[in-house]
Amino acid sequence: IDSLGWSAEMRIPFSQLRFPRTTNQTWGLQVGRQVNRLNEFSHWSPWRQNENGGPNRFGHLTGIEVGRSSGATEIVPYVLAQSTNRAPGDEGNPFFRSNEQNYRVGLDLKHRLTSNLTLSATVNPDFGQVEVDPAVVNLSAFETLLPENRPFFVEGVDIFRFGNLLSFISPGYAPFFYTRRIGRTPQLGGQLPAGVPVEYLDVPTQSTILGAAKVSGRTPGGWSVGILDAVTGKENGRYAAFDSATGRFNTVESPVEPLSNYFVGRARRDFRAGNTLLGGIVTATHRDMGDDVFDAFLRSSAYIGGIDAEHSWSKRTYALSGYVAGSQIYGSREAIGLTQRSSARYFRRPDADYLTYDSTATSMQGYSAAIAFRKTGDWRGSFYYQEISPGFEINDAGYQIRVDQRVFNGLYGYRRSKPGPVFRDWFARVFTAQQWNFGGDHISSSYSARANATLNNLWNATSTVTYGPRTLNDRLTRGGPLGLTPSFYGADLLVGSDPRKLLVGAVQGAWAKDEIGGTNTVLAASLSGRPTETLRFSVNPQIVWDHTMDQYIAAATDATATATFGRRYVLAELDQTTVALGMRLDWTFTPTLSLQLYAEPFVSAAEFSDYKELVKPRSFETATYGVDRGTIEEIAPNRFRVDPDGTGPARAFAFGQAFGQSDFNLRSLRGNAVLRWEWRPGSTLFFVWQQEREGLEFFGDFDGGREFRGIFDSPQRNVFLIKATYWLAP
Repeated sequence: IDSLGWSAEMRIPFSQLRFPRTTNQTWGLQVGRQVNRLNEFSHWSPWRQNENGGPNRFGHLTGIEVGRSSGATEIVPYVLAQSTNRAPGDEGNPFFRSNEQNYRVGLDLKHRLTSNLTLSATVNPDFGQVEVDPAVVNLSAFETLLPENRPFFVEGVDIFRFGNLLSFISPGYAPFFYTRRIGRTPQLGGQLPAGVPVEYLDVPTQSTILGAAKVSGRTPGGWSVGILDAVTGKENGRYAAFDSATGRFNTVESPVEPLSNYFVGRARRDFRAGNTLLGGIVTATHRDMGDDVFDAFLRSSAYIGGIDAEHSWSKRTYALSGYVAGSQIYGSREAIGLTQRSSARYFRRPDADYLTYDSTATSMQGYSAAIAFRKTGDWRGSFYYQEISPGFEINDAGYQIRVDQRVFNGLYGYRRSKPGPVFRDWFARVFTAQQWNFGGDHISSSYSARANATLNNLWNATSTVTYGPRTLNDRLTRGGPLGLTPSFYGADLLVGSDPRKLLVGAVQGAWAKDEIGGTNTVLAASLSGRPTETLRFSVNPQIVWDHTMDQYIAAATDATATATFGRRYVLAELDQTTVALGMRLDWTFTPTLSLQLYAEPFVSAAEFSDYKELVKPRSFETATYGVDRGTIEEIAPNRFRVDPDGTGPARAFAFGQAFGQSDFNLRSLRGNAVLRWEWRPGSTLFFVWQQEREGLEFFGDFDGGREFRGIFDSPQRNVFLIKATYWLAP
């Protein structure tokens, strides 16, 4: 700091940068400065608010002369000691251990293959210092998408991103490469050995990553490339059944995840100073199916290939982007049959004459394609069209919850970026989202209007109103005939305070109601602050009230149910209350010593009532058991027996006890504390404490005090971990 103001100097080692070996070089450069007290961000090479920025707008640093950079190889080995403590526990469980110790070693490696290409590798990696996943209650038929926090997979992940189109609105990004597949929870962990009366089980929570390597960078010819390969080990689970003759438990060991290899290759070339991009992706998943238990459930191999492109013109005011991709999977007849019947496609839907279920198939293929157009400026808009064939399958290496859809989304709006007497800027737009399956059924529709504005005092607000007309629903009965999605309307409002202040807050509310009486209400808030330069915290409470009139419960075969193709589809009303409180604190004591704390208490209470069945496809017609038809009785706690027609010929059936079929109260607490000390440059010591508490009761009704007190009465798992890394470089 001097009489003219202040200056700052930052040094970045050449070993951390990629550049050619020519003597005289030109580098792209951008410098940004954020002034919190003014909520102002300045660029050295700027662009207007109604223009698209990015690397193509950066400036140039010319006349650079550097010699060969040092440090071509970096090795970071680690050693780890871990103690896991559980309490209370079931002393009758032969697998229960109140305390377990574990010791591991591994290493990370970086090697500069060329001046522009870097090899990153890891052997037996450990991610114990990574933040835990938040708790969720998922009563749908679809998998939850989890965030990636593991350093090896986060670093440079953008190069592997495929199918992300230039559009202001899209139906949601489905990654063709989902890194959480590597080291996933064993897929057969819940699949018990046939004929074994299991009472206890011991299954690994994740697959062991034996090793992984990736090459990334940019070739002299202008290609950005990324290649990743990873191997996960075979995992076994243990199952115990009590033998009354011997008075002891018999233990059975069964494989739950095979040895697997994951490969992804990505390349992209830019032309016209970055205004035109052309790229492609290839992924391959291979599993060692040596054990027969895998054949009936898992695909032996899976492949994806795709090409994507972007083209911008008129100073990037207009942009056209798109992709086309295909998939091919192989496996046994049983495994491909499961794939055809999965929630992503439901090939055996009885009224879907455009779908063909092939019980003899040992392979399946499909395609996905999309195109998007975008215009920026004060008046801006975009449209997006996508179709995904019924046979498209990417869940071995990617993530996708459904296929068999054609989607059209459109948006148009106006943005005012010039400050006025009241608003600093504002934006208003209208948009629509429409969806059909390949049979021509209109399965989703919505029309929305949204406005957001920033006041001159830098408070901001966003509001949306939405209307959705009645459409068909090909997922309501989870493989059965078409149902209906009721028409609905809703609105939401978000108000945020001045982000320059030491305390920054926001409140949000959302409400929606459908034509058959279902409602959804959300209240959320956030508060973050930085009371000192070294301390930052945030608190994010949320409460959700959900009243659903047609929650899917079960299906039962009954030849007398001719109107619904020989099966009865049981639905119920559901009242669910969910409360979560995310808390985070980051405290930097010195440039080399910091503490991160994260915790989330989570409770959810669900109460089911008016169990009923769908009477007529493509309608809202239902019949409540015990009221409109038949009888229903509770034959055991949370287990029900239904006779659909009393003394008639219909077959009685039972359901319940499975999670999501009857009342439950879930309590959870997940959190961790990580003390990080960089005891020498590049070498770090981690002290970690992770705690997980989870309990399940069966009241159904919500009592806030009881639920949150119950968290601390729930079984707990504490993990204490010490991890040391050492940076080795020439």
